[in-house]
Amino acid sequence: MAADILANAGTMRMSSARLALLYAALVAVFTSVLLMSVYLLTRNALEREIAAVVRAEVDDLSDDLRLGGIAQVAATLHLRADSWGRTGAVFLLADEHFRPVAGNLTAWPRDVGLHESAMVEFDIAAHERGESVMHPVEARIEHLANGYWLLVGADTSERVNVLRRFGLATAWGIALTALCVWLLGSAYARRTARRVRDYATTCETIMQGDLTQRLRVDGSRDEFDALAGAVNAMLDRIEQQTTTLRAAFDSIAHDLRTPLYRLRVRLEEAQLRADLPREAHELVTPALEELDRVQRTLATLLQISRAEASGVTTHGDAVDLAALAANMVELYAPGMRAAGLDVALDAPEPARLTGNRQLLAQLITNLLENALKYVPAGGRVEVRVRNTPDAVSLRVADNGPGIAPEERAAALRPFVRVGDAASKATGSGLGLSLAAAVARLHRAQLTLGDNAPGLIVHCEFPAATRRDAPDGVAQVS
Repeated sequence: MAADILANAGTMRMSSARLALLYAALVAVFTSVLLMSVYLLTRNALEREIAAVVRAEVDDLSDDLRLGGIAQVAATLHLRADSWGRTGAVFLLADEHFRPVAGNLTAWPRDVGLHESAMVEFDIAAHERGESVMHPVEARIEHLANGYWLLVGADTSERVNVLRRFGLATAWGIALTALCVWLLGSAYARRTARRVRDYATTCETIMQGDLTQRLRVDGSRDEFDALAGAVNAMLDRIEQQTTTLRAAFDSIAHDLRTPLYRLRVRLEEAQLRADLPREAHELVTPALEELDRVQRTLATLLQISRAEASGVTTHGDAVDLAALAANMVELYAPGMRAAGLDVALDAPEPARLTGNRQLLAQLITNLLENALKYVPAGGRVEVRVRNTPDAVSLRVADNGPGIAPEERAAALRPFVRVGDAASKATGSGLGLSLAAAVARLHRAQLTLGDNAPGLIVHCEFPAATRRDAPDGVAQVS
């Protein structure tokens, strides 16, 4: 679970980076559309302004034509011969053969179609500082009386320069905006991912049993602080309840140990009496065996409770689960064979992990004792240990009565009364629940399955608890 949280934190970090890039792309697109709209509007405004100026000049010259004829138009153009240098205006009055009559152009522009009352574009050469420089011109052509042609236009090089600079500024604006948004988004993503990683690390420590840990609150009053405050309040409540429960459990266990010890002493004393009848002796011996089982169960409960309370899950022991299972099978094999059970071990290679050796031994013991007590004569019990790329697997299967599917979840919870099949498989109701508690302490998952007939108990220890070591460790067959 903790590994999943840290993996999700890494995924969150990647998702935050992608989100920052997405925001940068969206802002870049929005900025591009906005600035491109401004660019197009500016270009259209400049084009309309030039067209309006040209149209006004044509209207003035048309008035001169109406009032004084071609001569008046020519005279007006002679007066405006220097307009190019001052305003960039272009004028040309030509006869029906397109020979210049008046204006500041020396010839009719080449490659200009005769589109009457239409705007045309062409380039002209102008001498500036001893050099010939090409200038773009936008002009309007009018066909006058007597076959004369009038061309009125304006130099658009300034407009082209303005639009070029504006386009360059637009491109830089888009790029800089996208960069700033990406930098801000990346900074926010890193900050978010860092806080998520901090929370994940703290939660991992809490899951290991250290309920004193709390999520960090940095005072920013954001959603993370609100979440941390709510979780910390919940942890305060859980810690208080856990402390109360632990104190009550320790007190009960202490109160039970003393009378159980006294009972054992009295039974042993009774067993040693020479005048004890044989019938009573036959009752005392199984009573002592049951008392031993009760004391071991109580000791295991205390050990699990203290381990969970202190956050101790493993003690750092290097445990070969295959060898440990072999030892337990070897210990219980005589009793199982005497009860008419066939027991087999399938653990071909070492299966090393880091854990609490005593608790792991108790886990296997509980599973074997359940099988020994409740699988009928002629049954079979198989213990299998396997290495997988991501886990160490322990499997105990039998062909006994099993547990009904609807009662399996209850069988793994302590102090829960289940049906007849479940009670046969779990004995006192604590066998499988204690095994499940030991599994949880090792971050493992214990599940129950159907062996058709019988029960399969499967416990899988994740890779985080595995311990890789050189081969060659002695193995019990």
